[in-house]
Amino acid sequence: MKKERILVIGGAGYIGSSLVTELVRKNYYVLVIDNLLYSKESLNHLFRYCNFNLLVADILKIYNVKKLINDFDIIIPLAAFVGAPLCKKYPKKANALNYYFIKKISKLINEKKKIIFLNTNSGYGIGEKSAYCDEESKLNPISLYGLTKVKAEKEIVNNSKNWVVLRLATVFGYSYRMRTDLLVNNLVYHAVKYKKIDLFEPEYRRNFIHISDVVKAILFLINNFNKVNKNIFNLGLSSANVTKLELVKKIKKIIPAIRVSINKNNSDPDKRDYFVSNKKIERIGFKARFSLENGIRELKEVFKNNLEKVFFNNY
Repeated sequence: MKKERILVIGGAGYIGSSLVTELVRKNYYVLVIDNLLYSKESLNHLFRYCNFNLLVADILKIYNVKKLINDFDIIIPLAAFVGAPLCKKYPKKANALNYYFIKKISKLINEKKKIIFLNTNSGYGIGEKSAYCDEESKLNPISLYGLTKVKAEKEIVNNSKNWVVLRLATVFGYSYRMRTDLLVNNLVYHAVKYKKIDLFEPEYRRNFIHISDVVKAILFLINNFNKVNKNIFNLGLSSANVTKLELVKKIKKIIPAIRVSINKNNSDPDKRDYFVSNKKIERIGFKARFSLENGIRELKEVFKNNLEKVFFNNY
């Protein structure tokens, strides 16, 4: 059976570089379109493959995407201003890329094409203390980042014929385009480099997922698209619904020499606070399995061996 052709928009980033690597290794033909803002090297290891191509271009000039989009069977738009701090800093750019760009391409994709859209479960905002957020829970984004992604999801659902949406938990783990601003990555980085963690709002709750499980989930969707079509799924590690303090305790077990202090004078720019149910996607056959503990060990070694490296984060 002939492999589908996949267009990954923004495929040189944190999730994209890991995803594209697996797609190429599984013999899909993959074209990435990206402006390489954060890294010009994250896809260099793929140029040896004849089923990989990179187009360096500005996707906000929509003709760069329009002329390509219908040459592919699957479109995965990953390009975004990611995170509450970055979107707050550049609100016009965040709206243009996270929302208006998705609105445009959702109308360009013909009914035979498939689109896999990655949202964030930060759209749940602040959940009820005694309840898990599932796919039917009310969306109540409390940051511009969450708002733009929720609006983009609605465009995909309303305008596309063949679509799947993943609402991602907070991602952690090593990638070819590494980030240290994501919560787990950031805390482990500080534990390794500074031997201390300055924690604020320790009671805030999150769900987490390793980047390898995100990639596996997308491959699962591709292989089971008829089964999952027109569905929204939360995607997280169900055993990793934890508070920030519980997360730090896990880090301290693996890096015991660190000093932990609770800072009551600081606050999180992203006030989301929730636990998330991942039962819907688990019921159809996919379950995230890469543990927080294994991810912390992985990150510990990565940072220990790269303490002098400058990581270009999303802010």
